[in-house]
Amino acid sequence: MTEEIINRVASSKLITIDLEDYYPNGTRVVFDIKDWLFQELILKEKDFRQDVKNHDWSQYENSFVALTCSSDAIIPSWAYLLLTTELSLYAKKVVIGNLELLETVLYQGIINELDINSFKDKPVIIKGCANKPIPPSAYTLLIEKIQPIAKTIMFGEACSTVPLFKRK
Repeated sequence: MTEEIINRVASSKLITIDLEDYYPNGTRVVFDIKDWLFQELILKEKDFRQDVKNHDWSQYENSFVALTCSSDAIIPSWAYLLLTTELSLYAKKVVIGNLELLETVLYQGIINELDINSFKDKPVIIKGCANKPIPPSAYTLLIEKIQPIAKTIMFGEACSTVPLFKRK
């Protein structure tokens, strides 16, 4: 006697959220201003402004840019702001920090805009494996967003989840 195999996961009310599905396409760029400093330590305003003026900013079209300085220099905040005035004409997003901060800021915007009505009173699985660089903070932002309405929240894959939250 052969019985039909039924996929109970597929027929359940479980909703899986895969943050990788929301990963914004675009090149990630770290813009290090170290090379624009005198001896990689001192920002000379006149020289810095000249470098900003002469730089080809169009190369950052549709990119996500993290501004940083990898040398041990004190950078005045106006320098990052000046760079942003040029980059914002081309880049999709500009932050001061590293790539993880950039990804966090991107996901913060995505999660803030996420329509969560379909998660109301439902068991939700947050998929944990990703091939793209999903920052750990994106998962915490997601939980904060869905916890008030989800019935349960689990982490992992449908076949092997870790329970995180169950509404009483």
